Amino acid sequence: MIETVLLNVNGMKCGGCESNVSAKLKSIDGILSINASSKDNEVNVEFDTEKTSLDIIKDAISEAGFTLED
Repeated sequence: MIETVLLNVNGMKCGGCESNVSAKLKSIDGILSINASSKDNEVNVEFDTEKTSLDIIKDAISEAGFTLED
């Protein structure tokens, strides 16, 4: 099943931050699309729930050095 989530991400300040988050997420099997916006502090991710999970996505963002708002 395909799912889309919009995550509020703290700490993204520039295009480089967007690239870091996007690169980390692209390395996960099952990620279909990513739109990271430092201006809005948001990452929109479309993914295949049979290949990955929201928890894996959140962990990857944290590993990239950013925090998520609840």
